[in-house]
Amino acid sequence: MRLTVIGTGYLGAVHAACMADIGHEVLGVDIDAGKVRALAEGRPPFYEPGLHDVLTANVGSGRLRFTTSLREAADFGEVHFVCVGTPQRRDSPAADLRHVDAVIDSLAPHLHRPCLIVGKSTVPVGTTARLTARLRELAPGVDTEVAWNPEFLREGFAVQDTLEPDRLVVGTDSDRADETLRAVYAPMLRAGVPYVGTDPATAELVKVAANSFLATKISFINAMAEVCDAAGADVVTLADAIGHDTRIGRRFLSAGLGFGGGCLPKDIRAFAARAEELGVGRAVAFLRQIDEINMRQRRRTVAIARNLAGGTFTGRRIAVLGATFKPDSDDVRDSPALAVAAAIHDRGGEVHVHDPQGVDNARAVLPALRYAADAAAACRGADLVLHLTEWGHYRDLDPAALAAVVRTPKILDARNSLDADRWRTAGWFVRALGRPAPALGRQPARVVIPHGSGCAAPADGDPLSLSPK
Repeated sequence: MRLTVIGTGYLGAVHAACMADIGHEVLGVDIDAGKVRALAEGRPPFYEPGLHDVLTANVGSGRLRFTTSLREAADFGEVHFVCVGTPQRRDSPAADLRHVDAVIDSLAPHLHRPCLIVGKSTVPVGTTARLTARLRELAPGVDTEVAWNPEFLREGFAVQDTLEPDRLVVGTDSDRADETLRAVYAPMLRAGVPYVGTDPATAELVKVAANSFLATKISFINAMAEVCDAAGADVVTLADAIGHDTRIGRRFLSAGLGFGGGCLPKDIRAFAARAEELGVGRAVAFLRQIDEINMRQRRRTVAIARNLAGGTFTGRRIAVLGATFKPDSDDVRDSPALAVAAAIHDRGGEVHVHDPQGVDNARAVLPALRYAADAAAACRGADLVLHLTEWGHYRDLDPAALAAVVRTPKILDARNSLDADRWRTAGWFVRALGRPAPALGRQPARVVIPHGSGCAAPADGDPLSLSPK
């Protein structure tokens, strides 16, 4: 089939390359001429494992091309996938749909033959119906239909998730549209991938409901980590124990710094905002608490780090391992790691950051921080090391070698993914969120975090409980 993919950011570039890889002719469309040029040369505009190979293979085969012209797209495509961003609005928690609306407004005047427009972006429920009405106004007499087919990509696994999805969810208003999308995804269906065909409103809700559930699970175990810190219990053992319950499961039940990125935080806020618009805000009121718990983890991490640094960041050199919001990505959007680093810098710390892939993007967002080419350089002379993104690279570090370059062998593992015994054997003091801390002078029984939003660290002089354990 002849497909277009409009928007070649993270979602669109992966979708375009993978649709070509399963045999379709694909035209990627973007208003950014530089991005289009890079993709046409087989150069991904971001880091994603496996994407470079799939992209170059299909550009080379001629099945995948890129353009800035929506007129060309309208002439080319039988199915148009809309993959543009839906960020949070600047003035509210709601989703900003101007990019989605712009695609419809710009594409419609060029449509002249039957086609199917398929949204993959995460949108508020009701968007398909609204866009359908708009399309009828702008392209009267043209046989078009809008369907919704939400994406479920995990950064770091996006190519795999596209080629071997755990399910396909498709919301349509006609059998013809459903049959068309079954044809698009025929290789996956032959491989036995579950296909959920439903109405557009349900399809739109599936993505935000899934993200809300994951966010709830993550924030639940992070709330338990705070209780464990106060009670002297171990959140990892707690998670293992309750994870054996098949009704709960162990996945996404790892306590740490919390979630970030371009999806979960803005999606749960937009879902709550849309529910308010529909008059059912109280049904999802818990999402605001989930969001607050998540942001609180950042403030807790900053406060614990300040305690470990001797009560102040002023005059302290702090090494930060990790800048991206998750490993195997160069994405620093709403990164908890970068937010913590920024908060420490704002409180007078000399922050040195390393990340295997995200340094350039981090520097573009926060140029005031210092960036290192490798972990050892970031840690040289450090009074405290913070492990904030769980890259496998950091698990493989030699703690004895790092101990030789720091000023004080002290690390806060805010992702609970390092082998604490191995680090302690190498002479390190290791503190982890929600796990019993070994004695180091006067250790806090608990850390009192001031109320507030964001990840701002408590100002010097704010009350922190420093009573000995």
